[in-house]
Amino acid sequence: MIAQAPIQFDRASGALVGANAWERLAAMALTLGSKVSANFSHRGYNMCANLLRTALPARGIQVKLNPDAIFEFPYGDGYWSKLLDRSFRYEDELELLFRDSADVDYTLLDCGANYGYWSVLVSSRPFGSRKAIAIEPSSQNFPKLANNAGINGDRFETVKCAIGAARGAARLSGIKHEAFSIAGEQSGGEEVPVIALDDLLDDGRISVGGKYLVKLDVEGVEIEAMKGGTRLMQGDSMLLCEEHGNDPLHTVSRHILEQTPMKLIVHDPRSNRFETVTDLSILDRIKVSSHVGYNVFGTASAFWLARIDALNAKAARRAQ
Repeated sequence: MIAQAPIQFDRASGALVGANAWERLAAMALTLGSKVSANFSHRGYNMCANLLRTALPARGIQVKLNPDAIFEFPYGDGYWSKLLDRSFRYEDELELLFRDSADVDYTLLDCGANYGYWSVLVSSRPFGSRKAIAIEPSSQNFPKLANNAGINGDRFETVKCAIGAARGAARLSGIKHEAFSIAGEQSGGEEVPVIALDDLLDDGRISVGGKYLVKLDVEGVEIEAMKGGTRLMQGDSMLLCEEHGNDPLHTVSRHILEQTPMKLIVHDPRSNRFETVTDLSILDRIKVSSHVGYNVFGTASAFWLARIDALNAKAARRAQ
């Protein structure tokens, strides 16, 4: 059977093209569900959307994120269908940073890239057409990542492996495509190659003198990944790292603050500023939902610290 062409959705205009009547009705339900569940951090949305997906034909949807960025995923996917809600902003503190960095000649290291959302955006013209290396270990996810590279002109590199403390191999397992992990002792799943961040330097994929934003969405292996990137983090690099909402000890942030030379930064929605953290109690206030992740930032780079200060100054001027 020949696969149907993907549905097209434009987030700017709201136009939905190529969907039949049932698929249009599903789009309305997915959008309404996102708007309603946004009031409680989208709790339950993924499960309901994935249930609805079982009643839909297997088909892709290509979402136009901006005039130069197309992102495709399976129609009805519980994690990504929130993009049908035009008021939804995915990890908006990262978008704020990436947009502000459009004039910087940096490379995004998109570790745990999933289907490549941030690599698609960062490599687009409104974000400065920056270089990106999308790293994803899953045999289930990688073809979708490669497809998103292809439909965007192969303008970012894709690498099929996991990120860890050292080069080797590990077992990758999980139920949700957005939460596959090599953490802990795995018995099932698939065996995947593992590299350390510093191996990217040794293998010549990146250079010592470059500027890097390192997105670490590696599902429980954040600290090991940091340990494998000590040389990289000595230069002009900044970690964009997931802090788990269900971790009251703030383990990832505590490691950055207490075990590395990096400064710890978090975006505070109350002040709309990127705040330097010296007391982890601020995360008790910011991490309001146990089922979601929160981004924290770590850097020892004077360049990136100055960019954060400038970004805060711009926000202060806009608020006046």
